Amino acid sequence: MQSLGTTVSVVGGGVGVVTEGVKAGIAGLMSLAAQGSALPTEGGGVFSITFNQDYSSLGVGTRIGYRLYSLSTLDKLELICDNGNEDTCIVERLFSSSLVAVVSLSSPRKLKVCHFKKNSEICNYSYPNTILGVKLNRARLVVCLEESLYIHNIRDMKVLHTIRDTPPNPTGLCALSISNENCFLAYPGSNSIGQVQIFDAQNLQAKIMIPAHDSPLAAISFNASGTKIATASERGTVIRVFSVGEGARLHELRRGMKRCATIFSLAFSPDSLFLCASSNTETVHVFRLEEIKETRPPVVEEQQGLMGWMTKAVSASASYLPTPVADMMSQGRAFATVTLPFQGVRNVCAIATIQKQTRVLVASMDGYLYVYSLNTSEGGDCTLIKQHRLDGHEGAHHRGVRWGLHRHLWTLPWGSQEDRTRGGQDERDGGSV
Repeated sequence: MQSLGTTVSVVGGGVGVVTEGVKAGIAGLMSLAAQGSALPTEGGGVFSITFNQDYSSLGVGTRIGYRLYSLSTLDKLELICDNGNEDTCIVERLFSSSLVAVVSLSSPRKLKVCHFKKNSEICNYSYPNTILGVKLNRARLVVCLEESLYIHNIRDMKVLHTIRDTPPNPTGLCALSISNENCFLAYPGSNSIGQVQIFDAQNLQAKIMIPAHDSPLAAISFNASGTKIATASERGTVIRVFSVGEGARLHELRRGMKRCATIFSLAFSPDSLFLCASSNTETVHVFRLEEIKETRPPVVEEQQGLMGWMTKAVSASASYLPTPVADMMSQGRAFATVTLPFQGVRNVCAIATIQKQTRVLVASMDGYLYVYSLNTSEGGDCTLIKQHRLDGHEGAHHRGVRWGLHRHLWTLPWGSQEDRTRGGQDERDGGSV
């Protein structure tokens, strides 16, 4: 790759110490990368899969480089970039531009900003610790380390602000809104409870802290306008949607009654009418975010005798229900569901409008993209309409033939032992989420 830019070292605070968990993850990946036989070859040894900001393309990082696919049509998956320079554990594209941010497994502390159409490197930055996440919008580029976040001006890549001493965030969980008007950054405000810290990345000041869950956060996602944020905790039973401006809870959505899960991804539809959630189970839940309206209970004509007394007794007792029980009764259920042909494999979901049709997209770490129809009027079960391989070869393998591949992927460092066992485990929900 031709280099056109500069190399910058971001030190500010000295060299950090990689925690044992992160160190084991990177070391594990490097070991797998060195052992071709230990990596699944069907997906090209997939290390990361990400949709761009408007779900118009898909980036795949592998042990032999990265690939970018256009999602403008689903008849055929169009490969628009196949860069085979080095093992890639993070690849993020800026909308439909030629700019991509890349982190390699061999240099996990270095960020490269590249022009993929010219096959050139614009600049690179080195950080004091392992890069765990990178987020982009049209104004900002954010780099997430375990205990700090760096906010760059995307026009010249200058560091505008550094958020230091954040709670330990070994998974690099963060979200950056794509709105020009509401340029907000979200990250965990605690590693023991589910606090969401919202930071104004445009004006470089803290905005609000939202107490979202009792358990630590597992997933967060902004809607397209940056006015709402969806959250899920490590328990994985309840998903909540909050107003970014006031921190008010707008929706509470339950993905399951008896089964805890590890939520992998949350994504709003472009119009914010739907929210999808994928996990380590075989089900992707799609929720319809109804407009909140104040409703009054219907006036029931008073009945006489025993039935009248029972009606009054039931109505009165309902007001004494514990708050967790009352909350559970008011939680929204899934409007539609996707049943995946696998479970336990890391994946990312999205709701996109492709060729004027609303589709649910699920890209999995085994190197496949699944496309499902979504009936926006009736909901129900979503139908698989297309399946694409992400190694440039369409086709021929049935999911059942590839089950052994999933057992390999379960052992990759992104998933803890808890991730690998929760898929088939029933747990009591309880009131705290």
